[in-house]
Amino acid sequence: MADIFKFKQFEVDQEGCAMKVNTDAVLLGALAAANNPQSIVDVGTGTGVIALMLAQRFAVANITAIEIDEHAAETAARNFENSAFADRLNIIKGDFIEVGHPEKYDLILSNPPFFLDSLTSANQKKNLARHTDSLFFDRLVKYAAEHLTDTGTCQLIIPLPTAAVIVDLFPKYQLYLQKVIAVKSFADSEPHRVILTFGKEQKGIAEDEFVIYDAPKVYSTDYQLALGDFLTIF
Repeated sequence: MADIFKFKQFEVDQEGCAMKVNTDAVLLGALAAANNPQSIVDVGTGTGVIALMLAQRFAVANITAIEIDEHAAETAARNFENSAFADRLNIIKGDFIEVGHPEKYDLILSNPPFFLDSLTSANQKKNLARHTDSLFFDRLVKYAAEHLTDTGTCQLIIPLPTAAVIVDLFPKYQLYLQKVIAVKSFADSEPHRVILTFGKEQKGIAEDEFVIYDAPKVYSTDYQLALGDFLTIF
């Protein structure tokens, strides 16, 4: 049986992908902020859902998606080809550090592996997609420093405890934290994710919060507004 997630303007086949379409991915795709970006890269694209959402949002952007897992890369490529945005989407199979492309980007996005230094999963695909260590984040921040335009930003969605690990790397690569969005399930909940925005420009750090639910199974107005152009339930 086909494993397809239907959005309003595209479909995402999830076959062969350890990590399916999830809340983290769609939040980053919907909330990533940029001023008319011309060039975007999605690091660790998985199914390609974030890249597809950005292609829908930014009509002139050319988007590169990088994926190390061969089967996931093939699935993302099919999703791109079957979308209305195929001419602006490109998939690269391989490790983002080793693919050797020289491009600079206005926006770098990643919904990265997030079990920092945790026990590995018995499922090797899921292990590759969801587990990492501090070296991974060092490589990712270094990649951002090398591939961002002077005014570009890198935006990541990660668990709150991982944020400090990443922010501590910024001075090493002359990067600066610009914005933090604390993501909460409910208004009175503790944040369980943060969206970090950083880049080469030193600015004041903007802080915001995003609440997903007003009550159990009742999405907040902010969530409905953010995802209203994408999810068929709205």
